[in-house]
Amino acid sequence: MILIAKFLAGLILLYLGGEALVKGAVSLALKLKISTLVVGMTIVSCATSTPELLVSLGAAIKGHTDITFGNIIGSNIANIALVLGLAAVLFRLNITSQTKKISFPFMFLSSLVFGIILYFFNGISFWVGIVFVASLLLFTVLLIRQSRNENLKAAVDEDRLLAEKSQSPFYQSVSFLIVGVVLLKFGADYFVDGAIALAKVFSVSDRVIAVSVIAIGTSIPELATTVIAALKKEESLAVGNLIGSNIFNILAVLGLTALITDIPLVDQQLLRTDYLFMMAITLLLGAFIYLFSKNRISNKEGLIFLGIYIAYLVYTISFKGGIV
Repeated sequence: MILIAKFLAGLILLYLGGEALVKGAVSLALKLKISTLVVGMTIVSCATSTPELLVSLGAAIKGHTDITFGNIIGSNIANIALVLGLAAVLFRLNITSQTKKISFPFMFLSSLVFGIILYFFNGISFWVGIVFVASLLLFTVLLIRQSRNENLKAAVDEDRLLAEKSQSPFYQSVSFLIVGVVLLKFGADYFVDGAIALAKVFSVSDRVIAVSVIAIGTSIPELATTVIAALKKEESLAVGNLIGSNIFNILAVLGLTALITDIPLVDQQLLRTDYLFMMAITLLLGAFIYLFSKNRISNKEGLIFLGIYIAYLVYTISFKGGIV
């Protein structure tokens, strides 16, 4: 009972921390006159990826690197198949030209390089971490520059900026960021400890608990942000947040974790099954963006994503060695 309470407490703290961090990040970005698109791809993506960073780092330090990799791969799968799928079913999401030209190709390239490194080096080392972090910084700079050059800021952002300035002072935005980080830190600690303990009680492998329960738990901020953005008809923020979050998960979360401690790949099933599924779902998203219902993700495509995600969870838990 204590284990379940600890696990649920971590989940709740992750949700509350993610909400506070996202609110503070968006508010601060609007005050700094950053476009909604850039907000989604940078600050919000970074904020909503904080649970993955804290969970993955904590797990790696404790020697549970399967949870580190499983959390990242599982979260990236959940972001597309679960979160984007659900949002598309509810709202039908438009795809911007910037997403098609820069964001999705970079996400695909990052995911592909990640797999190649795992295959040949069987883990993420300190030097790979440096390359990951440097690549992310370069991508962020290019994204902001490209956004400014094309003048993508919509008029609605100006209205929101004025409203934001009149409703909340600068220090309040920073306060939300600090509170969010603190809540996420404690939530990550409880969540990882509870997940590991539950895995031992039910004889479930670290890999399975990471790609399912932990991945869904750390994707809650993305889910909340995407649904709220879609409700407000801000598709660039909704889709940009998810694609940006997947990029941050690989380059920032794994990169920063590797700078602190090497991340060896222990369970090869993560590479043979879960990573391949992540790439398959990424390719499917690309097909929907470029080949089928161009410039949007339809309700039917959202249902396909949700169905695939449910099938993936059932397959992972029931048929691929979930029990040690």
